Amino acid sequence: MKTIYIDIQNASSLFKEEEYIKMKIEAQAALKKLEDKTGKGNDFLGWLDLPYSDEYKIIESSISDLRAKVDTIVVVGIGGSYLGARAVLFALNNQFQNPNVEIIYAGNNLDERYHSELFKYIKSKNFGIVVISKSGTTTEPAIAFRLLKNQIEKKYGVLEARKRIIAITDKKKGALKLLADKEGYQTFIIADNIGGRFSVLSPVGLVPIALAGYNIEQLILGAKEMDEMTQSYNSFDDNIVLKYAVIRNLLYNNNKKIELLTTYSPKLFYVVEWWKQLYGESEGKNGKGIFPAGVTNTTDLHSLGQYIQEGERNLFETVLSILSPGSIIEIPKVDDDLDNLNYLVGKSLDFVNQKAKEGTLFAHIEGGVPNLEISMNSLDEFNLGALLYFFEKACAVSGYILGVNPFDQPGVEAYKKKMFELLEKP
Repeated sequence: MKTIYIDIQNASSLFKEEEYIKMKIEAQAALKKLEDKTGKGNDFLGWLDLPYSDEYKIIESSISDLRAKVDTIVVVGIGGSYLGARAVLFALNNQFQNPNVEIIYAGNNLDERYHSELFKYIKSKNFGIVVISKSGTTTEPAIAFRLLKNQIEKKYGVLEARKRIIAITDKKKGALKLLADKEGYQTFIIADNIGGRFSVLSPVGLVPIALAGYNIEQLILGAKEMDEMTQSYNSFDDNIVLKYAVIRNLLYNNNKKIELLTTYSPKLFYVVEWWKQLYGESEGKNGKGIFPAGVTNTTDLHSLGQYIQEGERNLFETVLSILSPGSIIEIPKVDDDLDNLNYLVGKSLDFVNQKAKEGTLFAHIEGGVPNLEISMNSLDEFNLGALLYFFEKACAVSGYILGVNPFDQPGVEAYKKKMFELLEKP
Protein backbone atom coordinates (compact mmCIF):
# COMPACT_ATOMS: atom_id res chain seq x y z
CA MET A 1 0.00 0.00 0.00
CA LYS A 2 1.56 3.24 -1.14
CA THR A 3 1.35 5.86 1.59
CA ILE A 4 3.27 8.93 0.42
CA TYR A 5 3.02 10.61 -2.99
CA ILE A 6 5.06 13.39 -4.58
CA ASP A 7 4.00 15.79 -7.32
CA ILE A 8 6.74 18.03 -8.65
CA GLN A 9 4.18 20.43 -10.16
CA ASN A 10 6.00 22.94 -12.40
CA ALA A 11 9.46 22.39 -10.94
CA SER A 12 10.81 20.02 -13.61
CA SER A 13 10.07 22.54 -16.37
CA LEU A 14 12.60 24.95 -14.86
CA PHE A 15 15.68 22.90 -15.70
CA LYS A 16 17.51 21.85 -18.79
CA GLU A 17 17.23 18.15 -19.58
CA GLU A 18 20.96 17.61 -19.16
CA GLU A 19 20.85 19.18 -15.65
CA TYR A 20 18.04 16.86 -14.67
CA ILE A 21 19.77 13.73 -16.00
CA LYS A 22 23.05 14.63 -14.29
CA MET A 23 21.33 15.21 -10.95
CA LYS A 24 19.39 11.93 -11.22
CA ILE A 25 22.70 10.07 -11.61
CA GLU A 26 24.16 11.89 -8.59
CA ALA A 27 21.09 11.08 -6.49
CA GLN A 28 21.16 7.39 -7.39
CA ALA A 29 24.85 7.25 -6.47
CA ALA A 30 24.12 9.02 -3.18
CA LEU A 31 21.36 6.56 -2.29
CA LYS A 32 23.62 3.61 -3.07
CA LYS A 33 26.34 5.18 -0.89
CA LEU A 34 23.79 5.47 1.91
CA GLU A 35 22.69 1.85 1.58
CA ASP A 36 26.28 0.59 1.38
CA LYS A 37 27.22 2.81 4.34
CA THR A 38 30.27 4.20 2.57
CA GLY A 39 29.50 7.94 2.71
CA LYS A 40 30.43 10.67 5.17
CA GLY A 41 29.12 10.06 8.67
CA ASN A 42 28.58 6.34 8.03
CA ASP A 43 29.10 5.66 11.73
CA PHE A 44 25.72 7.39 12.34
CA LEU A 45 23.49 5.27 10.12
CA GLY A 46 21.83 3.14 12.79
CA TRP A 47 18.50 4.87 12.06
CA LEU A 48 18.36 3.10 8.69
CA ASP A 49 17.76 -0.21 10.48
CA LEU A 50 15.09 1.00 12.93
CA PRO A 51 12.14 -0.10 10.72
CA TYR A 52 13.40 -3.68 11.11
CA SER A 53 13.82 -3.59 14.88
CA ASP A 54 11.34 -5.23 17.25
CA GLU A 55 12.35 -3.03 20.19
CA TYR A 56 8.86 -1.53 20.10
CA LYS A 57 7.59 -4.81 21.63
CA ILE A 58 9.94 -4.40 24.61
CA ILE A 59 8.89 -0.77 25.01
CA GLU A 60 5.18 -1.60 24.96
CA SER A 61 5.48 -4.27 27.64
CA SER A 62 7.90 -2.44 29.92
CA ILE A 63 6.16 0.94 30.19
CA SER A 64 2.73 -0.44 31.06
CA ASP A 65 3.19 -0.02 34.83
CA LEU A 66 4.12 3.66 34.56
CA ARG A 67 1.37 4.37 32.03
CA ALA A 68 -1.20 2.84 34.39
CA LYS A 69 -0.21 4.96 37.39
CA VAL A 70 0.13 8.49 35.90
CA ASP A 71 -2.04 11.02 34.13
CA THR A 72 0.85 13.24 32.99
CA ILE A 73 4.36 12.62 31.67
CA VAL A 74 6.96 15.35 31.49
CA VAL A 75 9.35 14.70 28.61
CA VAL A 76 12.69 16.38 29.29
CA GLY A 77 14.79 16.93 26.17
CA ILE A 78 15.79 19.35 23.47
CA GLY A 79 16.16 19.21 19.69
CA GLY A 80 15.92 15.69 18.33
CA SER A 81 15.37 14.38 21.85
CA TYR A 82 11.79 15.62 21.86
CA LEU A 83 10.75 17.08 18.48
CA GLY A 84 9.99 13.75 16.79
CA ALA A 85 7.67 12.57 19.57
CA ARG A 86 6.06 15.99 19.77
CA ALA A 87 5.43 15.99 16.01
CA VAL A 88 3.63 12.64 16.16
CA LEU A 89 1.67 13.40 19.32
CA PHE A 90 0.55 16.86 18.18
CA ALA A 91 -0.64 15.34 14.90
CA LEU A 92 -2.59 12.51 16.54
CA ASN A 93 -3.97 14.16 19.69
CA ASN A 94 -7.37 15.77 19.91
CA GLN A 95 -6.31 19.41 20.28
CA PHE A 96 -9.16 20.22 22.66
CA GLN A 97 -9.11 17.18 24.91
CA ASN A 98 -6.25 15.71 26.90
CA PRO A 99 -5.48 12.02 26.25
CA ASN A 100 -5.51 9.47 29.07
CA VAL A 101 -1.84 10.26 29.61
CA GLU A 102 -0.97 13.85 28.81
CA ILE A 103 2.54 14.53 27.50
CA ILE A 104 4.11 17.90 28.30
CA TYR A 105 7.64 19.13 27.71
CA ALA A 106 10.49 20.66 29.70
CA GLY A 107 14.14 21.42 29.05
CA ASN A 108 13.68 22.58 25.45
CA ASN A 109 14.28 26.22 26.39
CA LEU A 110 15.72 28.28 29.23
CA ASP A 111 12.72 30.55 29.79
CA GLU A 112 11.97 30.90 33.49
CA ARG A 113 8.30 31.81 32.97
CA TYR A 114 7.66 28.69 30.90
CA HIS A 115 9.21 26.36 33.43
CA SER A 116 7.68 28.14 36.41
CA GLU A 117 4.20 27.68 34.93
CA LEU A 118 4.98 24.05 34.07
CA PHE A 119 6.17 23.27 37.61
CA LYS A 120 3.03 24.84 39.08
CA TYR A 121 0.85 22.88 36.65
CA ILE A 122 2.22 19.47 37.59
CA LYS A 123 1.81 20.04 41.33
CA SER A 124 -1.80 18.91 40.99
CA LYS A 125 -0.98 16.14 38.51
CA ASN A 126 -0.15 12.49 39.06
CA PHE A 127 3.03 12.68 37.01
CA GLY A 128 6.12 10.86 35.85
CA ILE A 129 9.23 11.93 33.96
CA VAL A 130 10.97 10.74 30.80
CA VAL A 131 14.41 12.34 30.60
CA ILE A 132 16.24 12.01 27.28
CA SER A 133 19.92 12.82 26.85
CA LYS A 134 22.97 10.91 25.69
CA SER A 135 25.31 12.85 27.94
CA GLY A 136 23.07 14.14 30.69
CA THR A 137 24.97 17.43 30.64
CA THR A 138 23.23 19.36 27.84
CA THR A 139 22.42 22.60 29.62
CA GLU A 140 18.69 23.04 29.02
CA PRO A 141 17.45 19.52 29.84
CA ALA A 142 20.03 19.03 32.61
CA ILE A 143 18.77 22.10 34.48
CA ALA A 144 15.11 21.14 33.93
CA PHE A 145 15.68 17.57 35.11
CA ARG A 146 17.53 18.71 38.23
CA LEU A 147 14.52 20.86 39.14
CA LEU A 148 11.95 18.19 38.24
CA LYS A 149 13.81 15.46 40.11
CA ASN A 150 13.71 17.61 43.21
CA GLN A 151 9.97 18.20 42.73
CA ILE A 152 8.99 14.57 42.11
CA GLU A 153 11.04 13.34 45.09
CA LYS A 154 9.37 15.88 47.38
CA LYS A 155 5.91 14.86 46.18
CA TYR A 156 6.24 11.07 46.18
CA GLY A 157 9.36 10.32 48.21
CA VAL A 158 12.67 9.12 46.83
CA LEU A 159 11.73 5.45 46.45
CA GLU A 160 8.45 6.06 44.60
CA ALA A 161 10.03 8.83 42.50
CA ARG A 162 12.56 6.33 41.18
CA LYS A 163 9.69 4.21 39.84
CA ARG A 164 8.23 7.23 38.04
CA ILE A 165 11.35 8.22 36.10
CA ILE A 166 12.49 6.72 32.80
CA ALA A 167 15.93 7.64 31.47
CA ILE A 168 16.73 7.33 27.76
CA THR A 169 20.47 7.68 27.47
CA ASP A 170 23.83 6.22 26.47
CA LYS A 171 24.50 2.52 26.95
CA LYS A 172 27.72 2.90 28.92
CA LYS A 173 28.75 6.46 29.71
CA GLY A 174 27.58 9.94 30.63
CA ALA A 175 26.16 11.73 33.65
CA LEU A 176 22.58 10.56 33.07
CA LYS A 177 23.68 6.95 32.66
CA LEU A 178 25.60 7.13 35.96
CA LEU A 179 22.62 8.68 37.73
CA ALA A 180 20.17 6.15 36.27
CA ASP A 181 22.34 3.25 37.44
CA LYS A 182 22.74 4.81 40.88
CA GLU A 183 19.01 5.51 41.35
CA GLY A 184 17.72 2.41 39.58
CA TYR A 185 15.65 4.20 36.96
CA GLN A 186 14.09 2.21 34.17
CA THR A 187 16.40 2.82 31.21
CA PHE A 188 16.28 2.67 27.43
CA ILE A 189 19.32 3.06 25.22
CA ILE A 190 20.15 5.69 22.61
CA ALA A 191 22.43 3.77 20.26
CA ASP A 192 25.83 5.33 19.56
CA ASN A 193 25.17 5.23 15.83
CA ILE A 194 21.91 7.22 15.91
CA GLY A 195 21.98 11.02 16.06
CA GLY A 196 19.24 12.97 17.81
CA ARG A 197 17.45 14.32 14.75
CA PHE A 198 17.24 10.81 13.25
CA SER A 199 16.03 9.18 16.48
CA VAL A 200 12.22 9.45 16.31
CA LEU A 201 11.78 5.71 15.57
CA SER A 202 14.13 4.73 18.40
CA PRO A 203 13.15 4.73 22.11
CA VAL A 204 13.70 8.50 22.05
CA GLY A 205 10.44 8.92 20.16
CA LEU A 206 8.70 5.61 20.73
CA VAL A 207 8.64 5.70 24.55
CA PRO A 208 6.71 9.02 24.87
CA ILE A 209 4.40 8.07 21.98
CA ALA A 210 3.64 4.69 23.56
CA LEU A 211 3.08 6.26 26.98
CA ALA A 212 0.45 8.48 25.36
CA GLY A 213 -1.33 5.35 24.19
CA TYR A 214 -0.58 5.31 20.46
CA ASN A 215 0.35 2.35 18.29
CA ILE A 216 4.11 2.43 17.85
CA GLU A 217 4.09 -0.83 15.89
CA GLN A 218 2.17 0.96 13.13
CA LEU A 219 4.75 3.76 13.11
CA ILE A 220 7.48 1.18 12.55
CA LEU A 221 5.49 -0.64 9.85
CA GLY A 222 4.91 2.61 7.97
CA ALA A 223 8.63 3.36 8.05
CA LYS A 224 9.42 -0.17 6.87
CA GLU A 225 7.13 0.19 3.88
CA MET A 226 8.76 3.52 3.02
CA ASP A 227 12.23 2.01 3.19
CA GLU A 228 11.24 -0.88 0.93
CA MET A 229 9.64 1.37 -1.70
CA THR A 230 12.66 3.72 -1.81
CA GLN A 231 15.53 1.23 -2.11
CA SER A 232 17.97 1.86 -4.96
CA TYR A 233 16.65 -1.12 -6.91
CA ASN A 234 13.37 0.75 -7.46
CA SER A 235 13.15 2.80 -10.65
CA PHE A 236 13.72 6.54 -10.37
CA ASP A 237 10.14 7.29 -11.43
CA ASP A 238 8.81 5.20 -8.52
CA ASN A 239 11.32 6.43 -5.93
CA ILE A 240 9.99 9.51 -4.15
CA VAL A 241 13.16 9.90 -2.05
CA LEU A 242 15.22 10.36 -5.21
CA LYS A 243 12.65 12.67 -6.80
CA TYR A 244 12.52 14.97 -3.78
CA ALA A 245 16.30 15.08 -3.35
CA VAL A 246 16.85 15.78 -7.06
CA ILE A 247 14.29 18.56 -7.40
CA ARG A 248 15.31 20.46 -4.27
CA ASN A 249 19.02 20.32 -5.22
CA LEU A 250 18.29 21.46 -8.77
CA LEU A 251 16.28 24.36 -7.36
CA TYR A 252 19.15 25.17 -4.98
CA ASN A 253 21.60 25.22 -7.88
CA ASN A 254 19.23 27.64 -9.62
CA ASN A 255 19.40 30.15 -6.75
CA LYS A 256 16.39 28.93 -4.76
CA LYS A 257 18.04 29.05 -1.35
CA ILE A 258 14.97 28.82 0.94
CA GLU A 259 12.51 25.94 1.16
CA LEU A 260 9.11 26.56 2.75
CA LEU A 261 7.44 23.43 4.04
CA THR A 262 3.81 24.49 3.80
CA THR A 263 0.85 22.71 5.34
CA TYR A 264 -2.86 23.43 5.34
CA SER A 265 -3.39 21.37 8.50
CA PRO A 266 -2.38 22.96 11.83
CA LYS A 267 -2.05 19.42 13.24
CA LEU A 268 1.15 19.08 11.19
CA PHE A 269 2.73 22.17 12.81
CA TYR A 270 5.29 20.15 14.79
CA VAL A 271 6.04 17.89 11.82
CA VAL A 272 7.21 21.10 10.16
CA GLU A 273 9.23 22.04 13.26
CA TRP A 274 10.84 18.58 13.33
CA TRP A 275 11.61 18.85 9.58
CA LYS A 276 13.26 22.26 10.09
CA GLN A 277 15.71 20.79 12.59
CA LEU A 278 16.34 17.70 10.46
CA TYR A 279 17.26 19.64 7.35
CA GLY A 280 18.81 22.67 9.04
CA GLU A 281 21.31 20.67 11.09
CA SER A 282 21.96 18.15 8.34
CA GLU A 283 22.62 20.47 5.40
CA GLY A 284 23.57 23.85 6.81
CA LYS A 285 27.36 23.65 6.89
CA ASN A 286 30.50 24.45 4.89
CA GLY A 287 28.79 27.61 3.61
CA LYS A 288 26.12 25.51 1.90
CA GLY A 289 22.54 24.41 2.33
CA ILE A 290 18.91 25.28 1.69
CA PHE A 291 17.41 27.28 4.57
CA PRO A 292 14.38 25.34 5.92
CA ALA A 293 11.38 27.42 6.93
CA GLY A 294 7.73 26.62 7.44
CA VAL A 295 4.26 28.12 7.13
CA THR A 296 0.80 26.92 8.18
CA ASN A 297 -1.94 28.01 5.80
CA THR A 298 -4.44 29.43 5.43
CA THR A 299 -3.37 31.27 8.61
CA ASP A 300 -0.01 32.42 7.25
CA LEU A 301 -1.50 33.57 3.94
CA HIS A 302 -2.69 36.54 6.01
CA SER A 303 0.84 37.27 7.28
CA LEU A 304 3.57 35.87 5.00
CA GLY A 305 1.44 35.39 1.91
CA GLN A 306 2.34 38.78 0.45
CA TYR A 307 6.08 38.09 0.73
CA ILE A 308 5.79 34.62 -0.76
CA GLN A 309 3.78 35.98 -3.67
CA GLU A 310 5.88 39.05 -4.50
CA GLY A 311 9.04 39.12 -2.39
CA GLU A 312 12.53 37.98 -3.40
CA ARG A 313 12.41 35.04 -5.80
CA ASN A 314 14.92 32.95 -3.83
CA LEU A 315 12.48 30.43 -2.38
CA PHE A 316 10.41 27.41 -3.31
CA GLU A 317 7.54 25.61 -1.58
CA THR A 318 7.00 22.00 -0.63
CA VAL A 319 3.32 21.59 0.23
CA LEU A 320 2.58 18.83 2.74
CA SER A 321 -0.98 17.53 2.33
CA ILE A 322 -3.32 14.94 3.87
CA LEU A 323 -5.52 13.30 1.25
CA SER A 324 -8.39 12.13 3.45
CA PRO A 325 -10.28 14.71 5.55
CA GLY A 326 -11.38 14.27 9.11
CA SER A 327 -15.06 14.44 9.98
CA ILE A 328 -17.12 16.12 7.25
CA ILE A 329 -18.39 19.57 8.26
CA GLU A 330 -20.82 21.01 5.68
CA ILE A 331 -21.56 24.70 5.34
CA PRO A 332 -25.27 25.38 6.13
CA LYS A 333 -27.69 27.67 4.30
CA VAL A 334 -28.65 31.00 5.91
CA ASP A 335 -31.69 32.88 4.58
CA ASP A 336 -30.32 36.44 4.78
CA ASP A 337 -26.87 35.45 3.35
CA LEU A 338 -25.31 38.61 4.76
CA ASP A 339 -21.85 37.01 4.60
CA ASN A 340 -22.40 35.99 0.95
CA LEU A 341 -21.52 32.36 1.64
CA ASN A 342 -24.64 30.64 0.34
CA TYR A 343 -22.77 29.75 -2.83
CA LEU A 344 -20.87 27.26 -0.63
CA VAL A 345 -23.93 25.58 0.88
CA GLY A 346 -23.44 21.82 1.08
CA LYS A 347 -19.70 22.10 0.51
CA SER A 348 -17.43 20.77 3.24
CA LEU A 349 -14.86 22.78 5.14
CA ASP A 350 -12.19 20.45 3.74
CA PHE A 351 -13.38 21.20 0.19
CA VAL A 352 -12.91 24.93 0.78
CA ASN A 353 -9.49 24.31 2.35
CA GLN A 354 -8.43 22.22 -0.67
CA LYS A 355 -9.51 24.95 -3.08
CA ALA A 356 -7.57 27.49 -1.01
CA LYS A 357 -4.53 25.24 -1.33
CA GLU A 358 -4.96 24.78 -5.09
CA GLY A 359 -5.57 28.47 -5.70
CA THR A 360 -2.55 29.46 -3.63
CA LEU A 361 -0.37 26.91 -5.41
CA PHE A 362 -1.34 28.26 -8.85
CA ALA A 363 -0.88 31.87 -7.70
CA HIS A 364 2.57 31.18 -6.25
CA ILE A 365 3.68 29.34 -9.39
CA GLU A 366 2.54 32.31 -11.50
CA GLY A 367 4.43 34.57 -9.08
CA GLY A 368 7.69 32.67 -9.66
CA VAL A 369 7.69 30.29 -6.70
CA PRO A 370 8.29 26.66 -7.78
CA ASN A 371 6.07 24.16 -5.96
CA LEU A 372 6.29 20.51 -5.00
CA GLU A 373 3.53 18.62 -3.21
CA ILE A 374 4.00 15.70 -0.83
CA SER A 375 0.78 13.94 0.13
CA MET A 376 0.01 11.32 2.77
CA ASN A 377 -3.08 9.12 2.63
CA SER A 378 -4.39 9.84 6.12
CA LEU A 379 -3.31 11.13 9.49
CA ASP A 380 -2.47 8.02 11.50
CA GLU A 381 0.53 6.22 12.96
CA PHE A 382 1.29 4.18 9.82
CA ASN A 383 1.32 7.19 7.50
CA LEU A 384 3.28 9.34 9.95
CA GLY A 385 5.92 6.61 10.29
CA ALA A 386 6.24 6.51 6.51
CA LEU A 387 6.40 10.29 6.23
CA LEU A 388 9.07 10.77 8.88
CA TYR A 389 11.26 8.02 7.44
CA PHE A 390 10.80 9.47 3.96
CA PHE A 391 12.09 12.85 5.12
CA GLU A 392 15.03 11.26 6.97
CA LYS A 393 16.14 9.19 3.99
CA ALA A 394 15.68 12.04 1.51
CA CYS A 395 17.65 14.33 3.83
CA ALA A 396 20.61 11.95 3.89
CA VAL A 397 20.58 11.58 0.08
CA SER A 398 20.22 15.32 -0.39
CA GLY A 399 23.13 16.01 1.96
CA TYR A 400 25.38 13.64 0.03
CA ILE A 401 24.43 15.35 -3.24
CA LEU A 402 25.30 18.66 -1.62
CA GLY A 403 28.70 17.30 -0.61
CA VAL A 404 28.34 17.62 3.17
CA ASN A 405 28.22 15.18 6.06
CA PRO A 406 24.49 15.08 6.90
CA PHE A 407 25.10 13.51 10.31
CA ASP A 408 27.30 15.99 12.18
CA GLN A 409 26.55 19.46 13.55
CA PRO A 410 29.85 21.19 14.40
CA GLY A 411 28.29 24.66 14.26
CA VAL A 412 26.02 23.89 17.22
CA GLU A 413 29.02 23.97 19.53
CA ALA A 414 29.86 27.62 18.73
CA TYR A 415 27.05 29.17 20.79
CA LYS A 416 27.70 26.74 23.66
CA LYS A 417 31.31 27.81 23.89
CA LYS A 418 30.40 31.49 24.10
CA MET A 419 27.55 30.83 26.56
CA PHE A 420 29.81 28.83 28.88
CA GLU A 421 32.39 31.63 28.79
CA LEU A 422 29.72 34.13 29.87
CA LEU A 423 28.46 31.75 32.58
CA GLU A 424 32.07 31.31 33.79
CA LYS A 425 31.77 27.54 33.59
CA PRO A 426 34.91 25.91 35.04
